[in-house]
Amino acid sequence: MEWSACLDEYEKLVIRMTTPRVVIDNAVCPTSTVVKVDSARKHGILLEAVQVLTDLNLSIKKAYISSDGRWFMDVFHVTDLNGNKLTDESVINYIEQSLGSFHYGQTNDFSGSTALELTGTDRVGLLSEVFAVLSDLQCSVADAKVWTHNGRIASLIHVTDSNSGAPIENVQLISLIEARLRNVLKGDNDIRSAKTSVSMAVTHTERRLHQMMFADRDYERKPILQSVPTHSPVAVTVQNWLERGYSVVNVQAKDRTKLLFDVVCTLTDMGYIVFHATVNTIGDRGYMEFYIRHQDGTPISSEAERQRVIQCLEAAVERRASEGVRLELSTPDRQGLLADVTRTFRENGLNVTRAEVSTMKETAQNVFYVTDVMGKPADGKIIESVREKIGLSCLRVKELPPLVYHKEGRERDEQAVGGVAGTVLLSLGSMVRKNLYNLGLIRSYS
Repeated sequence: MEWSACLDEYEKLVIRMTTPRVVIDNAVCPTSTVVKVDSARKHGILLEAVQVLTDLNLSIKKAYISSDGRWFMDVFHVTDLNGNKLTDESVINYIEQSLGSFHYGQTNDFSGSTALELTGTDRVGLLSEVFAVLSDLQCSVADAKVWTHNGRIASLIHVTDSNSGAPIENVQLISLIEARLRNVLKGDNDIRSAKTSVSMAVTHTERRLHQMMFADRDYERKPILQSVPTHSPVAVTVQNWLERGYSVVNVQAKDRTKLLFDVVCTLTDMGYIVFHATVNTIGDRGYMEFYIRHQDGTPISSEAERQRVIQCLEAAVERRASEGVRLELSTPDRQGLLADVTRTFRENGLNVTRAEVSTMKETAQNVFYVTDVMGKPADGKIIESVREKIGLSCLRVKELPPLVYHKEGRERDEQAVGGVAGTVLLSLGSMVRKNLYNLGLIRSYS
């Protein structure tokens, strides 16, 4: 490590003590790469570590987390999306450098654009109206993410001036964009809750979407469209461990990338500190157990707060558990492309439940999850008709929703899941208590 000439010995000592130490090991585990992080503890440091890994689309198969006292110790077992160990040296070096820096909470670099934040009531065709307004006002969409949940929509859209390619800084134009988008979001019956704003703060896009939906209180709302669920139910329990002053949160859900990020992000933004945690994957299910307290050191103190934590964590997992068919669009970018594509979806009775829009070297790389207007799986013939209109070579079907069980089958599966969950969560609790015992924090773990 090279030191600046202006640093004295004490400052160098502080830097050595507070700089995270990162070890990446491919030998200790036969099925995954082990990433170990040791550092001084600070609020939000767990979220920053998980964010670095999930932004690389890595799958966290297991994790052990402990941060009692003033020190933070993490062990993550990760693989790539194909379930393989990490072998790319550039990826390994990036992880080491990112986790080993002072401020490794990465943000998305959209400094050359203007960020628009939108929240409101979701409805069929809403996204096509939003993109039509932006196209009419000569705004090019550089990047966008759209989430829907419980009848609500949240979107973070980065736009530039179509003519100059520069950020939009004209105050009058910004006010016009906000006003027209607000009118679209209001529709006929959402006068109070529809919101549009220009964001000046630089933050992580997906963390910001969680914050926007949390502020919109999507976790308290009921969906307008009763879609047929294509994912397994989320199970969340919260109990207090009075002997140690912790609240113990268990989360069980279908395993997927960024599952841990979504849960930790929500706990962090709700003001809780994770002191210990275990994460495990068994088959296609993810099991997580967190030992948390408020920032003032107290556990959850009321039944109303306990229920709120359960609701918020269920919502955090469900927001990304997209319903419908996954369509991927790859085509040369042009002005009005998104307006045309989403209008075609609307005219053919397809509803967009989630979208990810990006532009790479003048090529649009977009992902849409679509259902029919009632929230049910879209008809295959309609999908093919839409593909023919947009272009068979540029719009591809990547994922179809799994077969939906009939009612009795779902009830049997849910009962079975509940039984397995109890056993697994009990074993995870024993695992954490053993870790606490090894650290000398409790007298026994039996």
